[in-house]
Amino acid sequence: MANIRFASQAILNEDETSKWPAPGIAALFLSITVLLMVLFGLAMLYSTSSNISGATLFRKQMIWASAGIFGALTVYMIGYKNIIRYSIILIAICVLLLIIARCMKPINGAHRWIQFHGVSIQPSEFAKIALILFLASFCSMKQRFLNSLSGLIPICLAAGLICGLILIGKDLGTTILLASTVWLMLFIAGVRLAYLLLAPAILPFLVVYLKYMDPERWSRITSFMDPESVAKDSGYQLWNSLMALGSGFWSGLGFTQSKLKWNYLPEAHTDFILSIVGEELGFFAIMLVIFGYILIMFSSVYISIKSKDRQGMLLGFGLSSVLTMQAIINIGVISGSFPTKGIPAPFISYGGSNLIMCILCVGFLLSIAMDSSTEQEIQSPESKPARISGAKTGGG
Repeated sequence: MANIRFASQAILNEDETSKWPAPGIAALFLSITVLLMVLFGLAMLYSTSSNISGATLFRKQMIWASAGIFGALTVYMIGYKNIIRYSIILIAICVLLLIIARCMKPINGAHRWIQFHGVSIQPSEFAKIALILFLASFCSMKQRFLNSLSGLIPICLAAGLICGLILIGKDLGTTILLASTVWLMLFIAGVRLAYLLLAPAILPFLVVYLKYMDPERWSRITSFMDPESVAKDSGYQLWNSLMALGSGFWSGLGFTQSKLKWNYLPEAHTDFILSIVGEELGFFAIMLVIFGYILIMFSSVYISIKSKDRQGMLLGFGLSSVLTMQAIINIGVISGSFPTKGIPAPFISYGGSNLIMCILCVGFLLSIAMDSSTEQEIQSPESKPARISGAKTGGG
């Protein structure tokens, strides 16, 4: 199993990666791609929501995007190493916010948001970053504790508390996304596979609970298997999403020319905005979006691999995992490959909390790249003294 855990060996093997391009190149690709994705998302949001709110949602998303960029620049300037020290405090703040959200008035039957003077925030989005920071810090500083179940107790408490509160707030999609990210980070950190296999063991109990204790949610989850048969009920949203994707063909109906956004596809500007992308701009546009997500994934993973310490590597992999899995789940949902869950498309869907979270993830990744590039310059061959060989040289 040790050879599978490249995290502690190949990834941190400086001799193997020293000839690779500097992480600054990946950071540049990441920055440009994310900026283009955000701009594309703003354009599609205007097209999708102008029929119901004019430019109101567009202006709000512009404000959220600006706030996210400001936050990412702040993270970049402060440095991830200075922020990760306070990961426990961030966990405590997120727990408090999740409890407050649970006490708030439900929206669409879920306790996911905190509303204050017309502004809504979703604490679970920021809890993703807080938990990833905590895991990266703990798994790098307490590596020797990862080989025992007792050593994993702090991780289980933090992850269990965060995921439990999110699940109580009726956000199963985010719970699964965050739990999967935790599992992947622990695998990369080198936790024994025998311990990790204990987590999926709870899945049968979750299925039984949903099927018999929450039949409404269960019917929505299983509707993706045959959405046409329940097109007027639990499969209504998915069926209209498939109709939108199918009607766009290769090149689409034209920008702002969607028909399904006119009260046929619910919440088309949020989780199902890519369906409208497919309808208006066609299959080619969807493939470009997927290519953008692939660029973000490879750039993020490359930055993680080039990190000069275990902490940066784990943090980078955690952040890239949550962004990648969110994109995969969203695309899978709108295409009917996965059960319908409320997971937005990163950088594109409407939603301030998720957009800020995604951009903040990029800020942390850029900070990791900057830290690695700086250390690489310090340790460059030009700045190192030549190694003295044991063999004699010269004419003696």
